Amino acid sequence: MIRRAPLLVIFLTAACGGDKPATTSEVTCGLPPSSIGQFVDVPGGSFTKGASPVYSEEAPTLALHVAPFALQVHEVTNDQFAAFVAATGYVTDAEKSAAAGGPEAGSAVFDLPDDASARIEPWRLVPGATWRSPTGPGSSLTDKGAWPVVHVSQRDAAAYAAWAGGRLPTEVEWEYAATRGLPDPMDSQSGAYDGEGHPVANTWQGIFPIANTAADGFAGAAPVGCFPPDKTGLYDMIGNVWEWTDTPYAAGSHTLKGGSYLCADNFCRRYRPAARQPQDTDFSSIHIGFRIAKDIPPATE
Repeated sequence: MIRRAPLLVIFLTAACGGDKPATTSEVTCGLPPSSIGQFVDVPGGSFTKGASPVYSEEAPTLALHVAPFALQVHEVTNDQFAAFVAATGYVTDAEKSAAAGGPEAGSAVFDLPDDASARIEPWRLVPGATWRSPTGPGSSLTDKGAWPVVHVSQRDAAAYAAWAGGRLPTEVEWEYAATRGLPDPMDSQSGAYDGEGHPVANTWQGIFPIANTAADGFAGAAPVGCFPPDKTGLYDMIGNVWEWTDTPYAAGSHTLKGGSYLCADNFCRRYRPAARQPQDTDFSSIHIGFRIAKDIPPATE
């Protein structure tokens, strides 16, 4: 069984000695090193894809059977990706874009609101924002080895997966695993909020994009495994960062699953297994990462 370090971020006040949530720098949580890189076997079975749809792109509702597969229990971390780069010399699409320059160079960065100001259009394309420097030139991964790697395109994610002896999950596999892991199978939002409305995943609490109460303890991404595992033993399937899949959405794009720390009730209710988002295959962002899958060999008699 995968065990996690104690979750020190609670939804509130007494533990932190005040009326504001803990900031990331005040928090120690996540998976112990021995659990990093572990996989869970997801048994085969049937499920309803697109159940309880909220947005039109989640239709149609389909009854499907999925073969067994294995899924990494957490999103790929900065440390894991750094090992890949050290071993192969791989250069990400965002790094190539920064080197090439021009008006479209860079990767997407979101400006989180603070007490002083909030931008109505908080997204910026920042040249030099890469997996090594998440908010742009001058930023670094110091003390962020256990955070999910971001600013990776779908091609970057697929390259890492192949090096690591795996692959990206298909959209159907991802949704099946997330669906069977829901705390309440009858409530598609139970992976994000419990029955009393308390956050159990890293999403946006407040009014997007101008006010984030960070009631879950994090304004941005969290280290992998800071929130409880789902019923399958997987961490952060809902929220934290979007996850690439191997499934094309349309020409030049692939399907993202899971939502991120930017998904809010008033804007992006994509913290549900059925939710799906198209994204250009060569695009990268501060809130997009991935996890990898592996095939399970058929049993032999």
